[in-house]
Amino acid sequence: MALISFAGRKTFSELSEQEVLALAISAEEDDARIYRNWAAFLREEYPATAAIFDGMAEEEDSHRQLLIEAHQARFGQAIPLVRREHVAGYHARRPAWMMQNLSLRSIRAESAHMERAAASFYTRAAQRSSDAATRKLLGDLAAAEMGHEQRADELAQQHLTSAAKADEDEAAHRGFVLTWVQPGLAGLMDGSVSTLAPIFATAFATQDTWTTFLVGLAASLGAGISMGFTEAASDDGVVSGRGSPIKRGIASGVMTAIGGLGHALPYLIPHFWTATITAMIVVFVELWAIAWIQNRFMKTPFWRAALQVVVGGGLVFATGVLIGSG
Repeated sequence: MALISFAGRKTFSELSEQEVLALAISAEEDDARIYRNWAAFLREEYPATAAIFDGMAEEEDSHRQLLIEAHQARFGQAIPLVRREHVAGYHARRPAWMMQNLSLRSIRAESAHMERAAASFYTRAAQRSSDAATRKLLGDLAAAEMGHEQRADELAQQHLTSAAKADEDEAAHRGFVLTWVQPGLAGLMDGSVSTLAPIFATAFATQDTWTTFLVGLAASLGAGISMGFTEAASDDGVVSGRGSPIKRGIASGVMTAIGGLGHALPYLIPHFWTATITAMIVVFVELWAIAWIQNRFMKTPFWRAALQVVVGGGLVFATGVLIGSG
């Protein structure tokens, strides 16, 4: 009698041949459901890729049926309940709500990883089987899983035409911009510009680098928290199509804090003018980086982006210096 491992799970080597077949049946069912979930999730924006996953789900269904027939022939109708989570060390699948947050590229990579893991499982299972017919079936399934990448390519040629791929790539880029770039850019602009006045006003008023750093740290982190919560709470992304509010909140909050900390950190330098000149250089780099990002991702003409950001930032900077020097 095989010993049961920690937390009631068996290792793969402890499974009987019937349990191996039962595990394979449940794994194929799970993978088919995953592919169908991806297809449903992607269908509106990426219909061609959704059709590919529909085809892969059908492949998994055919594998499951073959495995069920093999189990019925050898062990009868009653299939034991054995799932991935019952086997120690078996690669578990992510839950549906986690996979829906993956990018299109990540979903395709996860699919390839699933097929490699399945092929490895069937290879090990075939080596342990003493029944010639079952061993042949498992070996054929291992080869089929290894060939799924080729099958995916065949489905892609069938459904993912050049025009469809271009449309999907454009939709993926638009989603990336709306979810990450736009809120991150807004946060970087707010953090970089809005903290200029308090930081440099404090610097020129006190000429104390440590006090200036503390003011900059508080302003940057406070602005980051505020911007993050505001972005996440302002739009759930359902109507606007801007994506996950949590992702947008993280992008906005983190980039706001970074924008302010960029010219607060130089004031860890104890010498006032060295710290101030360094902070001014950082501000110059920040503002031009913002203009570049606007031009690169938001398609804003560079001269206009530079005029908006550099002139606006310069006015805020001058306000802080004037107030601090008054």
